[in-house]
Amino acid sequence: MSLLLDHVPHTCGVYIFWGEGKLPLYIGKSVDIRSRVMSHVRAPDEAEMMSQSRQVEYVETAGEIGALLLESHWIKQMNPIYNVRLRRTRNLCTLQWVQHAEGWMPQAVVGRDLGLGKVNGLYGLFSSPRSAHNKLRELADQHSLCLGLLGLEKISARGCFGLQLKTCLGACVGKEARALHDARLLEALQDMQVHAWPFAGAIDLIETQGEWVQRHRIQDWRYLGTQCSKAQALKVQVAQSFDLDTYKILVKPIMLGSVPFEVLAN
Repeated sequence: MSLLLDHVPHTCGVYIFWGEGKLPLYIGKSVDIRSRVMSHVRAPDEAEMMSQSRQVEYVETAGEIGALLLESHWIKQMNPIYNVRLRRTRNLCTLQWVQHAEGWMPQAVVGRDLGLGKVNGLYGLFSSPRSAHNKLRELADQHSLCLGLLGLEKISARGCFGLQLKTCLGACVGKEARALHDARLLEALQDMQVHAWPFAGAIDLIETQGEWVQRHRIQDWRYLGTQCSKAQALKVQVAQSFDLDTYKILVKPIMLGSVPFEVLAN
């Protein structure tokens, strides 16, 4: 096997291992492409993939966010054989904070019906309602919440089953004020909050390396494309629907303002 690795640079970007078939074997990203590619070559547990590899292609990026966005997009577009992470998850589910006559309750809903990334009051991103309900059960165990008031089991005249096991503080039968229960639930959900897009329109997230500038256009957490000063054109044009991996890549840099960006006119 000869991959002709001498041309692979010590720069940030995305790389692709190709075999003899039409599908790529593996797509990855690194702040040092050459070092990461060499680690694949030397890894004993990747010997099977490397024995099938015939060529390595790469695209340099001005920064790590550009590499992360391009890697995620290419994996979903090209379906490489050995990639498990970052495959497209369809019909994402989330928990919506809904007010009922008796109080507030998280309700599992399919994200496409809500405009994910555009509205507040959403918590967690899951592959199915069952995954969302499992997370609620986990929170109930951790915070002594009532499964009945979470809509996960029926409440009898004696309260929920958790009350008998002393894992519920009794909000279902009035031993604890419902408002206290709901406040504890909302606090438990805060770390899972799906942030609504904080701008009226699109922004350009800007990464530079020397005089090289890449502008990643984002709106409603959707990755719309990358404008590269070297190419003088959009290198990627995706205009995709809400994507879990893209949201995870972007939410901290944008909400914390840790990467320069420019707000565009509507």
